Amino acid sequence: MLRYLPFLLVLALWIYAFIDCLNTPESQVRGLPKVVWVLIILLFGEVLIGPIAWLVAGKERHRVAGGGGSTPSEWHRNHSTRWVAPDDNPEFLRSLREENTKDEALLKDWEADLRRREEELRRKEAGTGGSRDGASGADGADGTGGADGAGGRARRNGPEDTPPATS
Repeated sequence: MLRYLPFLLVLALWIYAFIDCLNTPESQVRGLPKVVWVLIILLFGEVLIGPIAWLVAGKERHRVAGGGGSTPSEWHRNHSTRWVAPDDNPEFLRSLREENTKDEALLKDWEADLRRREEELRRKEAGTGGSRDGASGADGADGTGGADGAGGRARRNGPEDTPPATS
């Protein structure tokens, strides 16, 4: 097993350099075009010339301004986040209060609309002289369209309710 270790290390370095070259933006590639670097890595990877040349001379390696680190581990060291339970997180609690305020305002609008509609219905019923149970005034002047005895549903005057015309 130990005799395969050098081959695996060379293969790992070859794959790392190849993927690193592919993922590097064109603006960070030095010396040669990116395509040429990929070919150098692939052609001279077995003898380690291509991957080592890429790692040494092919890519600009410097700190990114405002990035907090040039490698992911440096970035994570500088940007450690402390997890807080939602009930202890002031931002989360503030968002809940804001959402609650919005919901309360919407509910008040709905209640006002409901009161307005109920008042319109009361005025409409009072204007026609009727009451809610249909006992008086719910019928038309000729007695048609009143409440029907079964279930209180209003009858419709359709062709089946109209008596045949006699001449």
